[in-house]
Amino acid sequence: MTGTGEAHEGGATVNTVSGGVFFHTVVQGRDITVQLPPAITPALSGLPPRAPAFTGRDRHVEQLLADLAPRPAPVLDDDGGGAPQRAVLVSAVSGLGGIGKTELAVQTAALALRQPGWFPGGVLFTDLAGYDPERRLSPERALEGLLRALAVPGEHIPHSLEDRQRLYRSVLAAYAAEGRRVLVVIDNASTTDQAAPLLPADGITAALVTSRHTLDGLDARLHDLDTLDESAATDLLDLAVRHARGSDDTRISDDPASAVLIARLCAGLPLALRIAAATLAATPTRPAASLATALRAEHSRLDKLARLDRAVRAAFDLSYRILPDDQARLFRLLPLNPGPVLSTEAAAHLADGTPDQVEELLRHLADAHLIELGTIWGRWRMHDLVRLHATEHGLARAAPDQRDAARARLFAHYEDTAEAAGTHLVHPFGPPTEHFPDRVAALAWLDAERDNLIATATVAPELGHAATAPRLVLSIAPYLDDRRYFDDWVTLAQAALSICRDRGDRDNEGGLLNSLGNALWKVRRFEEAIDTYVECLAIWREVEDRAGEAQTLNNLGIVLNEVRQFDKAVETHTQSLTIWRSLDDRHGEAEALDSLGTNFGASGRLEEAVDAHTRAAVIFRELRDRHSEARVLDNRGSSLQAVERFEEAIEAHTGAVTLFRELRDRHREAWARDNRALALQAVGRVEEAVDAHTRAAATFRELGDRHSEGRALDNLGTALGGAKRFEQAVDVHTQAVTLFRELGDRHLEGQALGNLGTSLIALDRPEAAIDAHTRELAVRQEAGDRYGEAWALLNLGVALGETERLEEAIDHLTQSVAAFREVHDRPAEGRALFGLGFAQYEAGRFEEAIKAFTPAVTVFREHGDRSNEGSALGNTGLALNDLGRFEEAMSVFGQAVTIFRELGKQEEAEELMSYWAIARDSAG
Repeated sequence: MTGTGEAHEGGATVNTVSGGVFFHTVVQGRDITVQLPPAITPALSGLPPRAPAFTGRDRHVEQLLADLAPRPAPVLDDDGGGAPQRAVLVSAVSGLGGIGKTELAVQTAALALRQPGWFPGGVLFTDLAGYDPERRLSPERALEGLLRALAVPGEHIPHSLEDRQRLYRSVLAAYAAEGRRVLVVIDNASTTDQAAPLLPADGITAALVTSRHTLDGLDARLHDLDTLDESAATDLLDLAVRHARGSDDTRISDDPASAVLIARLCAGLPLALRIAAATLAATPTRPAASLATALRAEHSRLDKLARLDRAVRAAFDLSYRILPDDQARLFRLLPLNPGPVLSTEAAAHLADGTPDQVEELLRHLADAHLIELGTIWGRWRMHDLVRLHATEHGLARAAPDQRDAARARLFAHYEDTAEAAGTHLVHPFGPPTEHFPDRVAALAWLDAERDNLIATATVAPELGHAATAPRLVLSIAPYLDDRRYFDDWVTLAQAALSICRDRGDRDNEGGLLNSLGNALWKVRRFEEAIDTYVECLAIWREVEDRAGEAQTLNNLGIVLNEVRQFDKAVETHTQSLTIWRSLDDRHGEAEALDSLGTNFGASGRLEEAVDAHTRAAVIFRELRDRHSEARVLDNRGSSLQAVERFEEAIEAHTGAVTLFRELRDRHREAWARDNRALALQAVGRVEEAVDAHTRAAATFRELGDRHSEGRALDNLGTALGGAKRFEQAVDVHTQAVTLFRELGDRHLEGQALGNLGTSLIALDRPEAAIDAHTRELAVRQEAGDRYGEAWALLNLGVALGETERLEEAIDHLTQSVAAFREVHDRPAEGRALFGLGFAQYEAGRFEEAIKAFTPAVTVFREHGDRSNEGSALGNTGLALNDLGRFEEAMSVFGQAVTIFRELGKQEEAEELMSYWAIARDSAG
């Protein structure tokens, strides 16, 4: 600091003082003696050292730097006005203890200080230790430290908070006015009151605040810090170990599987990851796999995530200790929820409070970042390591918290609500229940709670709640069926079944066997399903539950139909029908008739199928069960398609679409629309079919039913093929294949691959078709789908024939014939025989071709397939011609011509007449 005094005219004295910032009165005169205090250098470079291993936070650093960047000064107009300087933008970073808030602030501040002109005045850093009662700084003490860092002598620092705050802000404003903008970093604040007095107020100086709480009272830009993703977590481990031990320490990069496991067990928490890295660094011969194994044990994981200077448990304890009693109790109870995310409603049952009261407690815990808000409001989740910490405290205070009673209330809530939700799925349009107004609301709750319900059913028996698992599984089975969570269904039903057997609970054992059979049927484990139903029937008969027996018989018949045991299926469905009638249960009778109709259709008894579906529809109409009536109408439409009564089929499907629309069942409406489109294809209304399949696929996509979307896409591909739009058909079938593969549905993936191959043949791309059908065959075989395998063999044989690989074609078609014979599908066997005969004919093996065509004719005749019967006869005649057996050829050609004329296929008839004439001339 320098001072000068000069005499001017009139004896006036002018003093100039420069080179300093002044906070008190400056006395000036001609002759002044001033005793200055010792020179004090501002301490404006007080950032803690940065960690050398820092990764995974690029997005947050960019956002914070954008907030810290200086804004251009306003352009003033002639009146001295202009756009005002922006208000101070305080950035507040919040997150769980150990999440890396301080490190992010330090790293960001260091980068900001390097930016030319951003913070020429340097940085002020203070750690408020807001969560440590022994080290916590009051705002007064923090301001004293900051003022001293700003070179304010101790004797000039006032005593009161308000005076210190005014002086501190004046100093910062003075620095800013001199072009020496300062960055203030306020670390580890626990409350708004602790941090607010430390914030600048000059509109230029910037501040960064970190806290475990969301300090929304600071008028700050809020940044929530989450855990590191798996990739960043493993990178942090690698960087930290290499920094400690040198770049030659490659234990993390050499064992990526163990690195990923450590990262997962540390749950992406940077503090835990750094401790894990330090543990490895301390013992350079210890493999990463050894640490991963040690961390697996939940009961000791927090003990192992500790070093002399830091520990995960200690970090969490600082947050836990300051919780009020009611928040602390809820925090200790939250881990009792077996699933990953808890609803406010469920938490209210845990705490035995009202949802409003408990929501307030949850919000405070979220503000403290001991829990996190889920993807939607009203759902809450807890970091894995915090869960372990809360469990430790919960077990220590189990008695005063009434921990067992809290768990019982939670499980009872899940049981009661799941039962109410399941009722809406079994009776989709029944009256509202206490819990849900309709099926849509019930499904939404089940979707949200699925993980919790499955986890509860899994762990409840081990926790002394054996009855919970059977009740939950039986309640959510309709949901697991609706959403196609078949593997979960099988696993849960098997586990619950074991519990019932251990407890001698025969009634629930019967119900679970029936449910397990249904689940096994849906995953196409048909033989196991049949055995399960047979065991179930024995229990129903033992306990004399006739309705249960009838229902299981109906289910058994459906599976027998799937394995082509048509006669047994008819017998079983008939038994079910008889029981329902003896019980005077019209609804059950209609269900049995509907199933019987489907069985008749699959076994070729097509007119009987139509009759059974028609009678079922009449009963449901009489009972005013419009939803079941719509479902049966849809099934009746499919039966009418099978007997080629396509206009009636369209009418039946249209009725189903209309009913489902009135009932607001968009899912079933889309199914009926898709089935109607198949009938439209059959009558040549292919563009209407394309539109209907497209709309159905769009509805399924909107509803999140990817399986049904795939089915509709596959059907759409077939319709596009019928419209000669083969390129689009290939594209759509490919989408269906991809969908089913992603969903793990091997059966439908194989079906879509078969249709894809058919479209590729139509595009004259036989090699691509061979590839598709080869993949189809592999998928069918892997899935153990013998019936599908038979079709894949047929498809592949036809494709091979297109490329003149006739011997391979003959081999595959021969296998196809045997497979269809094995699964008792006579119509399909006839098609395979026809394909085999054609390949043999092309190979010049005319006698063998006739031996294939002849039984094919018989099969087609048996099943009333006149068109294929005529084609098989025509090809038989060609083979006889080539063998010189002209008289026989003439006879066979004559039969084929008669059939085609009866069918109105004049072109085919004329072509065969020409061959008949050749045979006649050759015979003459």
